[in-house]
Amino acid sequence: MNDRLIQNAKDYIKDLFSGNSDGHDLDHSLRVYSNAMTIAVTEPSCDIEAVALASLLHDADDHKLFDTEGNANAVSFLRSQGVDDAEIDFIVSIINSVSFSKNRGKTPDSLEGRIVQDADRLDAMGAVGIARTFAYGGKHGRPLEGGIDHFHEKLLLLKDGLNTAKAREMAAPRHAFLEEFIEHFNAENGNQE
Repeated sequence: MNDRLIQNAKDYIKDLFSGNSDGHDLDHSLRVYSNAMTIAVTEPSCDIEAVALASLLHDADDHKLFDTEGNANAVSFLRSQGVDDAEIDFIVSIINSVSFSKNRGKTPDSLEGRIVQDADRLDAMGAVGIARTFAYGGKHGRPLEGGIDHFHEKLLLLKDGLNTAKAREMAAPRHAFLEEFIEHFNAENGNQE
C-alpha cells in the first residue's frame, strides 16, 4: 500500500470536510477507514489500497453534502495523485456501492465493496451511530422522535445486512447497545412499546 497516497487522501478529506458537524465529517470517514482496515486484514485476497482509498473518499461526493456529479471530488483527487483510470473506476465503483439509501438490499459485486459498505454501516451503529443520528437530526431540524424513527428505518436493520464475518462480529455489541438505548429512551419518554 502506498502510505503517501493514503496520507494525501486523509489530508484531502480534512480540507473537504472542514466545518462539517452533522456526522458526515472527517472523523466519520476516518472511523470508516479504521473499520475497513480492521475488516480487510481478515480478507487477504482484497485489494487493501482500493479499500483504504474508497473508505476515506466514500463521502467525498455524498449528495447530502456536495452538489457534484460523477464522483467529481473523488475522481479529481485520485487523478491528481496519478492513480490510473482503471483503478479510479474500481474505487468509484466501491464508493457507489456504500450508501444505504441508494443500495438498500443490494450486495456490492466486489469483496472490496462489501468491506467498505460494512465499514460505513458499522459507524452507523452503537454509541457513535446514536450520536451521529442526533447530530444530523439537530442540524436538519429533525425532532428527537424523528431520530428514533431513523433507528427503526435504518440503524436496527444494519446488522442483518452485513457482508463479512468480521463486520458481523464487530456489529454484535453495537447492535445490542442500539436496542438498549431504544429501551431507555422509551422508558424515559413514556413510550413503552
